[in-house]
Amino acid sequence: THAALVEAAARAGKHVFCEKPLDLDPVRIRTWLEAVARAGVRLQLGFNRRFDAQFQRVAALVRDGSLGSPQLLRITSRDPAPPPREYLARSGGLFLDMAIHDFDMARFLTGDEDGEVSAAGAALVDPAARELGDWDTAVTTLRFRGGALAAVDNSRQAVYGYDQRVEVFGSKGCALAPNVAPNAVSRWTADGSSRDPAHRFFIDRYREAYLAELTEFARCAREDREPPVNGDDGLQAVLIALAAKRSAALGRPVKVSEAECAIGR
Repeated sequence: THAALVEAAARAGKHVFCEKPLDLDPVRIRTWLEAVARAGVRLQLGFNRRFDAQFQRVAALVRDGSLGSPQLLRITSRDPAPPPREYLARSGGLFLDMAIHDFDMARFLTGDEDGEVSAAGAALVDPAARELGDWDTAVTTLRFRGGALAAVDNSRQAVYGYDQRVEVFGSKGCALAPNVAPNAVSRWTADGSSRDPAHRFFIDRYREAYLAELTEFARCAREDREPPVNGDDGLQAVLIALAAKRSAALGRPVKVSEAECAIGR
């Protein structure tokens, strides 16, 4: 439905901000992106994590060469609890709904395109995921065209709260963005030490990132310039997610190009 609404807005001459994914079918995505281009409007995808201050700092260290050539990326993304069954049934599954953020983050951090995906999934905590033939736990390895490797781990249920971490290891060093809690204060008493638990909701964790992405969209619309997260970024993330889903189902590596060719089979 996202892509159809994007096309309708574009035909009305409106700049568009769209949450991910644009659609679950890359053929339809390309059709609607062509409609956006013909209309001459701007389209920004809602990959809010690109606007997180911590992740932006890691990306800046990659861009300025401080870390050398990226070799290994490690991305952790774990939710506090699974979403409702009704949501899962129409979401496209873990890879297209949840891990797609991490696949986009890997592209953002490396500045490279993913060539091959190896994924494994399991349904360990959510009966609804199992009933729907989906997974709630997954590990995905991405092999980028420039040679870098990325490992992404996802879980629908982390009992300690929302867990979001990124690490980039390069030829000159390493950068780590740890999980963010409501505050960083540690307490020590006769009973031991403790810290406040992690955030329990993604809007709390990424509040500033959401504000930053919408502010940037407004600026792009006002100045009539290309948004930093455009339609092609949305398409590439869907292609990687489809490759991961196919890899987990088949139990073998899948090239991103193969995933698109497999649509409809």
